[in-house]
Amino acid sequence: MIIPKHIAIIMDGNGRWAEARGLPKVMGHKQGVEAVKRTIKACVKIGVKHLTIYAFSTENWSRPDYEVKALFQLLEDFIDKEFELLHDNKIKFRIIGERHRIQKNLLAKLERAEKDTRDYENLMLNIALSYGGRQEILNAVRLLAEDVKNAALNPADIDEKMFSGKLYTAGQPDPDLLIRTSGEMRISNLLLWQISYTELYVTETLWPDFDENELNKAIEEYNKRERRFGGR
Repeated sequence: MIIPKHIAIIMDGNGRWAEARGLPKVMGHKQGVEAVKRTIKACVKIGVKHLTIYAFSTENWSRPDYEVKALFQLLEDFIDKEFELLHDNKIKFRIIGERHRIQKNLLAKLERAEKDTRDYENLMLNIALSYGGRQEILNAVRLLAEDVKNAALNPADIDEKMFSGKLYTAGQPDPDLLIRTSGEMRISNLLLWQISYTELYVTETLWPDFDENELNKAIEEYNKRERRFGGR
């Protein structure tokens, strides 16, 4: 079986999971964190080298304050309590997104986790936080424009490789497989440049119920696909 080098996941369904059980939405998010831990461990076990999970989009800032605070508290708890998961499994941790919008104390913890895991090579874990695919592309354009403005770059020399080097995921392979839970048929502004030829897999399973078995189902389906990258 071919194991995707890079898997991206749109984690959806926390709210519906909680609602179906008569619980507050935050309980769905808490169970979603457990699914994240299961998925990270499963990816290490089978040899996935890059995992990108969509934790919080730029659009999510419009959610009610109490929900935003709860989501970031869960992330902070994960960093505080689960660092051993990263350390024991030699996982390199990285935040991709608009860092300036993240509360300073939390950002300091996240960046410390990045520093402390920078030499690990078992798995690259990207947490898309305050992330938007269109914003990422605009940011890359601005960086290239600055190079042109400063006469450090000729516009005619700009190619796909150079552009990719200005993205948050610079130096990483594009996702082979994008998984979305809860049955929604959207990519929700995630890695718009990087997923040009990514295989899409949508499951009705709600994110809090996602586990190693569900991950294996996605990879089995991936192995049935013929990746042509636009060729015949």
